Amino acid sequence: MSVDKFLADNCLKAERTVETPLGRVTLVASGDALTGLHWGRAGQDDASPLLDEAAAQLAAYFAGGRRSFDLPVSPAGTAHDRAVWQAMRDIPPGETRSYGDVARTVRSSPRAVGGACGRNPLPIIVPCHRIVAANGALGGWSGPGGAEGKRFLLALEGAREADGAALPL
Repeated sequence: MSVDKFLADNCLKAERTVETPLGRVTLVASGDALTGLHWGRAGQDDASPLLDEAAAQLAAYFAGGRRSFDLPVSPAGTAHDRAVWQAMRDIPPGETRSYGDVARTVRSSPRAVGGACGRNPLPIIVPCHRIVAANGALGGWSGPGGAEGKRFLLALEGAREADGAALPL
């Protein structure tokens, strides 16, 4: 077990469950940073200014009033995972990058980038949905609805198809 994983699992945690258009999510904070966003699970409803802000930003995002997040995050993962997750956060809202693009950025392989995407503990907030296949296909997504959930998030952010057409909601 990595030191990051041990600390994330054993430090004081706070949780908040909120409803979204993609279903219920539970936000998890440890200390002064978000460490997880879990699909479909009900957690506690802890008092936390950070979770208040995270829930408000998530609601604004789904209402169309926010396209990205300004929250402290501390996802547990390997150095490679964290590099990929930072590269995801660097992709502007409404844009996508291929697994290969990200792999070149972090000096890795597209397959390893895909693995890091699948291990992303903060989907939406760390926008793994902005990573697509080299041919423009959406590729996989671990959230509700699979590729359709990913398409929904990209359309919400104003992403476009390869031909310039807006993604349908």
